[in-house]
Amino acid sequence: MTLTLQGLKLRGFGGFVPFSNLPITEVPRGGGIYAVVRASGAAPVFLATSTAGWRKQRDPAVSVEELAAKWVDGAEVVYIGKADAGAAGGHGLRGRLTQYARHGLGGTSHHGGRYIWQLTDNANLLIAWKTGAHPRDAEKALIAEFEAIHGVLPFANLKH
Repeated sequence: MTLTLQGLKLRGFGGFVPFSNLPITEVPRGGGIYAVVRASGAAPVFLATSTAGWRKQRDPAVSVEELAAKWVDGAEVVYIGKADAGAAGGHGLRGRLTQYARHGLGGTSHHGGRYIWQLTDNANLLIAWKTGAHPRDAEKALIAEFEAIHGVLPFANLKH
């Protein structure tokens, strides 16, 4: 199975909603993994500034040239993340995705994946999720699979 919108559906991912729909969507409260999907095959257009919030007085924006260099041609998945749940201080998928959406609106609680907030079509990106007992392992496996296919990390994943 490929790492596409359709491939994620076949793997049991659900959701596939834009960030703007998260407040009215029933996102699971348990732990799991999530992927941000850009199903458009059009070339990306990058913003010089970011809609994301600054963290520790640091601008989340990077240069358009850096974004263009990080772009993964042919990939629909642009970010892979995890959400821990339970006593370990995790927020579950619902909490983590809410943090991510707030970050795009100027909040500071989800710095990872910030490059998506410099895509002009970020409002059209879809968020998909899959619950699971071991989100860290599932996230690592999905990122490793992406790397095996494309030779690099997803566009908005900056580290392992």
